[in-house]
Amino acid sequence: PLGSNDLPFIFNESTNDYQTVSIQGQITYKISNPKGLSELLDFTVDASGIYKKNEIEKLNQRIINYAQTSTSSFIHGIGLKDSIRSAKTIEAQILQGLQNSPSVSTLGIEILNVNILAIRPNPEMERALETETREKLQQEADQAIYERRNFAVEQERKIKESELNTEIAVEEKKKQISEKQMEARILEAENKRKLREMQVQADIAVEEQKKKLIEMKTTNQKKEAETQGFVTETTLKPFRDIDWKTLVALNNNPDPKFNISLAFRQLAENAEKIGNLNISPDLLENLLQEKKDPKK
Repeated sequence: PLGSNDLPFIFNESTNDYQTVSIQGQITYKISNPKGLSELLDFTVDASGIYKKNEIEKLNQRIINYAQTSTSSFIHGIGLKDSIRSAKTIEAQILQGLQNSPSVSTLGIEILNVNILAIRPNPEMERALETETREKLQQEADQAIYERRNFAVEQERKIKESELNTEIAVEEKKKQISEKQMEARILEAENKRKLREMQVQADIAVEEQKKKLIEMKTTNQKKEAETQGFVTETTLKPFRDIDWKTLVALNNNPDPKFNISLAFRQLAENAEKIGNLNISPDLLENLLQEKKDPKK
């Protein structure tokens, strides 16, 4: 067979944690030296063209053995989980091992490609790993749910904290405004107080001026009264010892009422000397009647 051949394989290896893994894959090769291969294996056919011996099976088994040998040391050095995840590395190990193997070169074949299709543990371990994986995935899912809820709670807390900070800022602003208004009212009250004090001081000054004016007026009036009293006293002093009758006579009052009143006063002073005094109403009326104007 001079064309390329696909050789499926499966073999078991043990990991460093004493677990068995089954490695399944495919090796693609071609016979590059048919003559050399025919010297090692018998590919004689009978008259019907059928191989007399199953040498192809023997060749395939040798290639599989070489492949297993190429990767056994690598598998033995890693754990079960690492081996399951090392398909690409095992591919490279087998390909490099077969291509560099003198035994493979002696067979007269050329390794074209290696593909690892599956690396599986034994069924019990596979179920255990599946369970572990499910539990881990469930834990991760639970953790994700917890983190989402925790994130939601944290976001809600931040929102409430932001709202609270906003309210605090608003209240602080209100407080500042209230303080400013209070300061303005205090300043206004202080200004009003100062104005009242100035008004009171002005009123006091006015009252002081009024007081001084009144005192000056009083002093002046007192001095004027004293002056008038002195003048009057000085004027009347010569008449102090003169009899009032003389003063009346000096007055020379032409009013008959005045004279009648003086006459009645003298009569009253000498009443003890008078026996009877008759004054008729007509006489009294004539005496008191004002002298009429002759022109009227």
